[in-house]
Amino acid sequence: MTLSPTLVDKVESLGLREPVAAAAFLGGAPVFALADGTLHFGDGAEGRRIPAHQDAAILVVAQDGDRLVTGGDDGRVVATDAKGGVEVIGDEKGKWIDAVAARGGAVAWTAGKVARARSAKGDAKSLDLPSTSRGLAFFPKGYRLAIAHYGGATLWFPNAGKPEALDWAGSHLDATISPDGRFLVTSMQENMLHGWRLADSKHMRMAGYPGKTRSFSWSHDGKWLATSGADACIVWPFSGKDGPMGQAPRECGVHSAIVTRVAFHPAALVLAIGYDDGLIMLARLSDGSEILVRRPAQDDDRARISALAWDEKGARLAFGAENGDAGVLSLPKA
Repeated sequence: MTLSPTLVDKVESLGLREPVAAAAFLGGAPVFALADGTLHFGDGAEGRRIPAHQDAAILVVAQDGDRLVTGGDDGRVVATDAKGGVEVIGDEKGKWIDAVAARGGAVAWTAGKVARARSAKGDAKSLDLPSTSRGLAFFPKGYRLAIAHYGGATLWFPNAGKPEALDWAGSHLDATISPDGRFLVTSMQENMLHGWRLADSKHMRMAGYPGKTRSFSWSHDGKWLATSGADACIVWPFSGKDGPMGQAPRECGVHSAIVTRVAFHPAALVLAIGYDDGLIMLARLSDGSEILVRRPAQDDDRARISALAWDEKGARLAFGAENGDAGVLSLPKA
């Protein structure tokens, strides 16, 4: 892809007036999940609004192809398609939805100390957990889940077998599985990451963050894991059999503010990086070159970037912030 000195003039800005919980592209069009329970479809500020969670807040979001799966403080798990069609997948009767994951038509979620999974055919299963869980991830192949919680993580085949426990002391937050299915990484309350090589449950400890990591992104080739939580995007190497162990991470996008969201380009080693002052930049991993996408917000303590998402071709980037600012970057054609 071609990088130019600045891309600020290639951004269409939107004022959505509500905190942005997540961004995505459905059917080629940008969609923003808002804290007031609605989904904003389209590039323009006057785009369609779909009430996915009536009179409730959207807490967690996952994408599955051309569906956006949202969990709210109304206890509902809702799937909304590119045409605005809404389907209630699950209802926890008012319990907050703590995490959602979706892949290949299957959906999973957690509420309190219970995890539930619904297959693409509609079969539902549940699993009692040792604590509440905010981290949930499908494996790239097969109907299998990783669930982060206090004391470690649980690996679960909803349709067969006893769950497998992976123990490590502390509170584990988010969870992500490497694209090749070899590694599980969780963020922790202690400003660090923990990981397991799943073939033998070997531990991996990734420390040194000044803040909590709440955003992960794998490179398209699965060799790098980008993370938030520092004043630069910290990128860990995962190409070897031991993952990042014995190897130093790379840093890119060093700035005076903390990184809050990261998103690898779907076909190039280029990262979109959002910060808690509202700045967004692109950084190329190969040579560290950087391009400004959005300048820091002025005099707004709720300007932190809360959502970043590339479209399928990597031609557009959607973003959103906690103050309701949002926008779409269209990359210039080479």
